[in-house]
Amino acid sequence: MPARVRRPWVGLAVLLLPTLLMTVDLGVLWLATPALAADLVPSSTQLLWINDVYGFAIASLLVLSGNLGDRYGHRRLLVGGVSVFIAASVLAAWAPGPEALILARAVLGAAGAAILPATLALISHMFTDPVARARAIALWVTALSSGIAVGPVVSGVLLEHFWWGSVFLPAVPVMALVLAAVPTLVPRPPTAGARRLDRVGAPLLLLTLLPLVYAIKSGGEHGLAPGTFTAAAVGLTFGVLFLRRQRRVMAPLLDVRLFADRTFTAALVLMFIGLAAMNGVEYLMPQYLQVVTGASPVRAGLLMVVPAVGLAVGSQLTPVLARRIRPAYVIAWGAASAGAAFAVLATLPADESGALRAVGAATVMMLGLAPIAVLGTGIAVGAAPPGRNGQATAIGQTAYELGLAFGIAATGSVMAAVYRHRVHAGAPADAPVEAVSRAADNVGGGLAIAERLPGETGRSMASAVRAAFTSGLHAAAIVGGALSAVLIVLVLLLLRRVSPTRTPQSPAVEKSPLGRAQDQGPCQGHPHGRAQP
Repeated sequence: MPARVRRPWVGLAVLLLPTLLMTVDLGVLWLATPALAADLVPSSTQLLWINDVYGFAIASLLVLSGNLGDRYGHRRLLVGGVSVFIAASVLAAWAPGPEALILARAVLGAAGAAILPATLALISHMFTDPVARARAIALWVTALSSGIAVGPVVSGVLLEHFWWGSVFLPAVPVMALVLAAVPTLVPRPPTAGARRLDRVGAPLLLLTLLPLVYAIKSGGEHGLAPGTFTAAAVGLTFGVLFLRRQRRVMAPLLDVRLFADRTFTAALVLMFIGLAAMNGVEYLMPQYLQVVTGASPVRAGLLMVVPAVGLAVGSQLTPVLARRIRPAYVIAWGAASAGAAFAVLATLPADESGALRAVGAATVMMLGLAPIAVLGTGIAVGAAPPGRNGQATAIGQTAYELGLAFGIAATGSVMAAVYRHRVHAGAPADAPVEAVSRAADNVGGGLAIAERLPGETGRSMASAVRAAFTSGLHAAAIVGGALSAVLIVLVLLLLRRVSPTRTPQSPAVEKSPLGRAQDQGPCQGHPHGRAQP
């Protein structure tokens, strides 16, 4: 292969490394949660923030990052994002307390929001041939989806020998290699003609999302307290101001006219609901395997590969089915299967016998919810008018990330409330009040607190913690099942007229669900429906 032909593929290999790490880092703490909860002793709300702020930061900054890349250069944005990711990984590994870990995870999410759109934009610039570009994007998609399977295994091996913070450190040498290779192997695309950045709209967008996120999490910890309502009101107020400004400016961060299309808006809402249902229970599974069934981190990590395979299989089957069957029916059938899986998860036992049943149900759940993850962004982009596909993919990605993060926030809040109540109700009478309170306020770390108590008191307290965690998982599964039912009803009402997709006319062009020819972005065939501007 000539050097001029080989060089872009070598550059692609460099870009795939940070892409892989984005999904590895999304769930890197799922297996480490019991250990870090025992060490840092975070509150239930802090633990939700630790697991969830990464995805929320990506969702909040994705649109802004795409605009910054257009204006200042995507290669420069990538280098900056990778540099920040390295520093934040080190900070997370040695975080002295919950607040520091939350901050580190937020910074990691901000760096991820810069890296994801930059890698895809650079790939599009490096590969001008449609066939080569389609192959390159397919590899980008594979790297993203592979992180889900790779993350738990690597995390489990590290946790078997090192402290919980070690799960962040493999990213450091990998990202350092990327930092060294990008200037030589990745060309700098032109930035001439980039539109002006909306310097007022950007902070308004953040002031909309961040208070709403806080309201969700605060509600889980304190219920409908005044602070929760205040945060929600602040977020909604800035949201109105943001939308009003986006209608007036010449180069908006978001073209709000896209939401006038019913199919576009419906696809975003349904993708948000589907991803919330999936992630709301998925992040609890590694904790259930360790806390309740007694699985080691390595065994829990290996078991979590099975649901990831289910997601991959469902993702590969979905485009094939959607060419013959209306997408609404494919999504509804999958959501019904996921609903059955949630029913199984809502009856799991509070002992070691539930491990295989939990993994099997989680696999069916991931298989069933794969269609909305795969088809959601594709339907949204197909509904967008020509020339606004980039805006549509950015909004679709934001809905995806918000759905993932909202799933943890909403079901995690329900789970924490149930867990807290059941620990207090089931604790032995002779257990110290302080120990019971600490265990009740520390989802994932309560077992370590119980095991420090002596004799029969400690054993009874540990049983109470396991039972409480299982009850909380049951509640989260019921919420996931309810979201699946809502997904079925809405998709049949709102998207039943969307036609099956057609066989691609070329490697790069495919008929959209609404019949318009669209550029085939990464959302076509991506297991998570991820697409970037």
